[in-house]
Amino acid sequence: MADDPLPGRDRLRELIDAVLDEDNRTLTDMAGDAHASPWHFTRQVGRGAGEPPVALRRRVLLERAAWQLSSGASVTEVAFAAGYESVEGFARAFARAYGRSPGTADDRCRRTRDEHWLPAPNGIHFHPPTSLWVAAEAGRGGTDEVTALLVHHDVEDTRALLETAGQLPDGEYRRTRVPGWSVLPWDGPEESVAAVLDTLVWTKEVWVASIEGAASPARGADDPVALLDRHDAVAPRWLAAVRDVDRRGAWGDRLVDALCEPPQTFVLGSVVAHVLTFSAHRRLLARHLLRDAGLAVDTGDPIDWLTRRDR
Repeated sequence: MADDPLPGRDRLRELIDAVLDEDNRTLTDMAGDAHASPWHFTRQVGRGAGEPPVALRRRVLLERAAWQLSSGASVTEVAFAAGYESVEGFARAFARAYGRSPGTADDRCRRTRDEHWLPAPNGIHFHPPTSLWVAAEAGRGGTDEVTALLVHHDVEDTRALLETAGQLPDGEYRRTRVPGWSVLPWDGPEESVAAVLDTLVWTKEVWVASIEGAASPARGADDPVALLDRHDAVAPRWLAAVRDVDRRGAWGDRLVDALCEPPQTFVLGSVVAHVLTFSAHRRLLARHLLRDAGLAVDTGDPIDWLTRRDR
């Protein structure tokens, strides 16, 4: 893989956007979108990504096609979505790439990211539903016991706070206690116990969906019982996602969110750090608000949590 091919919104990121834009079916279209001649565009992409633009586009769209087939789409709709003029042409290209027909029963059960990836010189792959995944070089990174403890403490401490919040009457649970307070601007106001705990759970739901390649989740109810159900559903998925990143040594992998404008690049290690940082802040804030509502709450100290757990 090229050294750090997608560090942010750089020229290579723009070139790859032009390669993969749905409207750019030809090399001329791609180059025009990048304000370059076809020759110069091919040279830039080849030098930066290690793969000619037409080959890169064809491969990523075939990876997307394999994922769409595994999700139940028909061969016909997938073929035309991938830019092929006939189902036969798509079937030949798919068979050359995957060694099997796109209509085989195999495809219905192939659901993991690695199973629809094709060999690539640059680590750039399709990540469902509309993103790219940029794999780091082998051997990079690795977690440690402290990170593992922080991840598990966060999950268990969040659940304890949700259980505590269930003791509040609904009016106290939703009462504005810190007017105008916002932790992160894109998450909106977090002025009540309800808002802080809802965002605490919602953050994991969004990031897990992004890592898994699922569609953006619908935000559920925010009463304590519903939040406990939501937390119990997302927590094992979050733990499994972190374990999988660690198992693969993928802390340096990048997830490119194509739904952002412009597309945003997130390093998986930084995603975990982001979740832990703001979860810790919100858990402390929730404790302050719960105490303000008259409830006795512990400090949330990981030392105390680990001591209790080890007894």
